[in-house]
Amino acid sequence: MAAAIRIRAVAAGARLSVLNCGLGITTRGLCSQPVSVKERIDNKRHAALLGGGQRRIDAQHKRGKLTARERISLLLDPGSFMESDMFVEHRCADFGMAADKNKFPGDSVVTGRGRINGRLVYVFSQDFTVFGGSLSGAHAQKICKIMDQAITVGAPVIGLNDSGRRPESRRGWSPWLGYADIFLDTSYLFITGPEVVKSVTNEDVTQEQLGGAKTHTTVSGVAHRAFDNDVDALCNLREFFNFLPLSSQDPAPIRECHDPSDRLVPELDTVVPLESSKAYNMLDIIHAVIDEREFFEIMPSYAKNIVVGFARMNGRTVGIVGNQPNVASGCLDINSSVKGARFVRFCDAFNIPLITFVDVPGFLPGTAQEYGGIIRHGAKLLYAFAEATVPKITVITRKAYGGAYDVMSSKHLLGDTNYAWPTAEIAVMGAKGAVEIIFKGHQDVEAAQAEYVEKFANPFPAAVRGFVDDIIQPSSTRARICCDLEVLASKKVHRPWRKHANIPL
Repeated sequence: MAAAIRIRAVAAGARLSVLNCGLGITTRGLCSQPVSVKERIDNKRHAALLGGGQRRIDAQHKRGKLTARERISLLLDPGSFMESDMFVEHRCADFGMAADKNKFPGDSVVTGRGRINGRLVYVFSQDFTVFGGSLSGAHAQKICKIMDQAITVGAPVIGLNDSGRRPESRRGWSPWLGYADIFLDTSYLFITGPEVVKSVTNEDVTQEQLGGAKTHTTVSGVAHRAFDNDVDALCNLREFFNFLPLSSQDPAPIRECHDPSDRLVPELDTVVPLESSKAYNMLDIIHAVIDEREFFEIMPSYAKNIVVGFARMNGRTVGIVGNQPNVASGCLDINSSVKGARFVRFCDAFNIPLITFVDVPGFLPGTAQEYGGIIRHGAKLLYAFAEATVPKITVITRKAYGGAYDVMSSKHLLGDTNYAWPTAEIAVMGAKGAVEIIFKGHQDVEAAQAEYVEKFANPFPAAVRGFVDDIIQPSSTRARICCDLEVLASKKVHRPWRKHANIPL
């Protein structure tokens, strides 16, 4: 009996052993699939990180350029980048594009989100090592996806463009699906290249002459700034980002300020020359007034007769607009009017207060300006200031003549606070020109000119009429502006609803 029991127990144990063995085999079989998938995932990630391969990465470095991922790493806070769509590949099958050698995980753009000084930002960076960074349907889809996500959460998008080919170079129709939605920028930017220009107009022109950095920052005004290398550009981009709100729904950023808001600036009392025909640098005034002399100028090489850029007053981001007497005496022309109008509208769109420094003798005369439509283009700056609902503070440092005075955020354009320095001259035109017209044929022209200067070449006529709110000592300018910005922080303007404005384009 006992032997029988032992036999049954052994038999049972044998069956249990067989069952366990079977379970073990089954378990290994089930686990083999995930292990294989994990290896594929790791391989794909590794391939995506290499982009077009080490050989092309080395070629990129030899050109003095960073790769797409290196740029993102430098732009964003360390460890903050969260990549999306790393495994996306193009779907073009024509002309051998379906071959494995022409498939790259992530395609020719790296997308995702991260932070700059702790603030959320979405970013895409075109990868020149993959098909020269050219556009495909998958490429466009990745960019559009992060743009949609950015809109949803109210965050900005930064695009790092490095594309050396037109989209049709990918040999398929799918690239055009996204081409109309995205504007590609390159180190050479033009609608048609030198070859097409030569065939159509018979002009001989290089890529640099046609659409290089110098062309677009000094002649066309298409680009806002140019930098020597990737590192310089990305560091400046981080600095620029700090001035801006994350979206149009947010107020202008405020950061801790160690520059006293009531600081007097004695050097401003002597910065304007006694001779009205003598030039000076408006940047000297701007740097002296703003926080810690930190001014991020926009388009510094284009239309130099007007200065625009971002600064801070008592820690609050502000937009600065100022005439530049050092260039064309500070006259407004077509290019400076458009440059100023674009900047003013940008600040108004993103709730950034405007501070305007005025020294403008008028609009630049001449047939070139009249034929180019100076009246229409000058009206853009006037319209931009009139339309703006952000706080607007204006300081007239010297000349404010005629229609150009009116355009530069005058009280007539609903400026909130308008100041004049004792050196200000607010009149229809300069004393010499006015006297030549009014006293034409007069025997004692010099005496007439002296009388005109005494009456009108000072800020009192405008102050008497309420066109300026106060005549202030230049050294107190910073303190007055900071105080006004604090009061105007709660400014609210309600305008009648309309579909859109009708700026004179």
